[in-house]
Amino acid sequence: MIDRLLPSPVTAATDTQLLNWYTHPVTADPHVSFNFVSSLDGAATLNGRSGGLGNAADRRIMVLLRRTADILLLGAGTVRTEGYSGDLIGADGVQWRQDNGKNDRPSLAVVSGSLRIDPDLPFFTSTPQRPMVITTAEASRVRRRSLEKVADVITCGQRRLDVDLLVRELKRRGHSRIHSEGGPHLFGTFQQAGRVDELCLSVSPVLAGGSGTRIAVSSQENSDPRRMHLQHVLRCGDMLFLRYLAHHGSGTTNSAHAKESAQDKGDELHGAQAPE
Repeated sequence: MIDRLLPSPVTAATDTQLLNWYTHPVTADPHVSFNFVSSLDGAATLNGRSGGLGNAADRRIMVLLRRTADILLLGAGTVRTEGYSGDLIGADGVQWRQDNGKNDRPSLAVVSGSLRIDPDLPFFTSTPQRPMVITTAEASRVRRRSLEKVADVITCGQRRLDVDLLVRELKRRGHSRIHSEGGPHLFGTFQQAGRVDELCLSVSPVLAGGSGTRIAVSSQENSDPRRMHLQHVLRCGDMLFLRYLAHHGSGTTNSAHAKESAQDKGDELHGAQAPE
């Protein structure tokens, strides 16, 4: 059972209520959202997987968020670790999208600078639609040719990912509602480019300890951090679900500053390590 604590209390939220609370108004500009789970002490994974921090309510919200997306954008490490194969939204999700004038399922895209992705992964072989691979012009041509057999490979940037170009390219293809479930390097890259419009954060009542990665990783700290507005707080037992929206027009990261980075190494894109 999921209850809403803020802005006004609601007990035992229905799927329709949850979708209404998480749906962003349709605008002319693309909207980029991220969904993460974190332990109380900031870890993004437990025993190497984010799923170890979640619960049934977390998975319920995650699947509902996918319904509203035009495209799911993922880092390569997330695809390798979490799988992302088969039907990701279920029959109810397909019906909801049909009823709301959307394609049956959101498109899928994985971002990688090195293209060290196995084309035989279920992400490519067991999904209902042909996915996209986002990379750079200097990525391995041999790996590119191998992946072109199972995906549409799109170049966005020369040596590092050009996030603004990526967002424009996805919009040109009809994807204005861009939603990501990780990983941390992809999130950090979008932060540095100032292109995070929304963060949906599940806070797990766990002290994970160790040296696990936090939800965002980049090669430099933001000198002009983006301030976010708390939209709502949900609760299921001891787990919290927070939704934050960006304050546009103030406290945003300068894209030119974001493009200043150390020399590209392997999977590093746009100054932050690429989505593995």
